Amino acid sequence: MKTKIILPALFLAFGITNAQTGFSGDPLHAVFETKDSDSFWKAFDKMETSKQNPFADYVKDGTAGVQGFMKNRIINADSLYSVVKRRKEDYLKSRNVLAGINQKEKRTRASYTALKYWYPEAKFPPVYFVYGRFNSGGTISKDGIIIGTEKLANLDGIVPLIAHELIHFQQENVGKDILIKYVLKEGSADFISELISGDTTNTSTPYYQYGAAHSDKLYREFVTALKTADSIDWLYGTSKKDDRPNDLGYWMGYKITEAYFNKQTDKHKAIHDILNISDPLLFLKESGFLDTYIKEYTKKNNMKFDDFFKG
Repeated sequence: MKTKIILPALFLAFGITNAQTGFSGDPLHAVFETKDSDSFWKAFDKMETSKQNPFADYVKDGTAGVQGFMKNRIINADSLYSVVKRRKEDYLKSRNVLAGINQKEKRTRASYTALKYWYPEAKFPPVYFVYGRFNSGGTISKDGIIIGTEKLANLDGIVPLIAHELIHFQQENVGKDILIKYVLKEGSADFISELISGDTTNTSTPYYQYGAAHSDKLYREFVTALKTADSIDWLYGTSKKDDRPNDLGYWMGYKITEAYFNKQTDKHKAIHDILNISDPLLFLKESGFLDTYIKEYTKKNNMKFDDFFKG
């Protein structure tokens, strides 16, 4: 990876199952909220003199971004205070990281405008820059996109990262909770975020490079696993059976989505279809991407090709 930004492998998007509707449809009206960062540093500067937890007000008066970052991340003011005291020097590294956010905001709005072109019904939630406990680069909640600012070494890569999460807000992917569903969810977010931002940061990561170098083996393996509910070795963790990196499913989902997009003559409809996958197995079939490997698998297991795509 060329950048120093710490990109989270998992933004915990699974909690948002439907596209959000309570946000502006105008890219120019999207909100980029940094007041929580200001509040954090005010509390930070009081640590040496305050007799009470200075982060109590940061948590109590925080925006919807802070509130959305509480569960499993900040937890409470005491938990935050404990980590900040222990990792004070690490937090200081990000103190001025948002200094150039205005330029990144302009580029982000440009990608928002591109999404509006491809998907006119798109909604644009707020982006909150908050401080947590170094356990998450961010997430999305019902209130918007939340960035764990303490994990940013710089702002390189922030535009495609936000674009990726923006796509999760648009997605209406349904179907059985099997591996192919979630691989498509993440990979298609990478594909469309690259399309609208023009930035390949998301797709120059180690798992994309590893996937390209071991594609034949991985395609064959994925065919045997895609209808299971087990994400190990593909999303958010590996079994350590080989030297693969985490999150190869992003690469696999990207490749399937790319193949689907390239096959369609109506590209706007293709983007609509990608954001509204109702049957992941049918989408895979229509992409044609793994046909060679699926035919090999079905022949070996005495199955009909079309039967493979039935739930």
